[in-house]
Amino acid sequence: MNVTSEVVSLMGEIALRYNRRYEEAAVRHRLTALQAKALMLVAAEPLPMRRIAGLFNCDPSNITGIVDRLEKRGLVRRDPVPTDRRVRHIALTEEGRRIVEELRGSLGFAAAPLGALTAPERTQLRDLLKRMLAADTTDTTDTTYVADAADTAGMADATDATDAEAAGRTG
Repeated sequence: MNVTSEVVSLMGEIALRYNRRYEEAAVRHRLTALQAKALMLVAAEPLPMRRIAGLFNCDPSNITGIVDRLEKRGLVRRDPVPTDRRVRHIALTEEGRRIVEELRGSLGFAAAPLGALTAPERTQLRDLLKRMLAADTTDTTDTTYVADAADTAGMADATDATDAEAAGRTG
C-alpha cells in the first residue's frame, strides 16, 4: 500500500471511530447524531436553517424536521431576524446549553488519542488538516463553521490540559 492510500485508510478509520463514539454520546442524551451536531453548530452562534442545511449538505426541509424535534424538546428556539422577517435563527435554550455542555463532556474520547501526540505534533496535525481542507476544491461547504463548532464542542478544551503536559514532555 502506498503512503497516500495508507493515509486515506487511516483517516477513514479515525472518522469511523469518531462518528461511532459521537453517535453513542448523542444516544445517551436521546438525540440522533444529526440533532447533536445541529446543537453543537448553533452553540457557536445562532444560525439560519438554510446555513445549517448547507453545512450538513442536505435540503433545508430535512433540517426543518431536525429543528422541529429539538424545539419540541425545548432545546432550541427560532428567533426572528430583525433585518429579514422571512428568516429565523436557530438558537439554544438554557436546556439546550445544558445538553451541549454534557455532550462536550462526552466528547473527551478524542483527548486520549490526541494526548498521545506532543503539543507541537497536535499543532502540526491541525495545520496539515487545515491545508488539506483548503486544498479540497471539490467541496463547496464553508468549513469555518464546522471548525468553530469542533472548537466549541470542546475538542480544543479536551487537549488543553494535555498541551501543558506535552509541553513538559518536550521541554
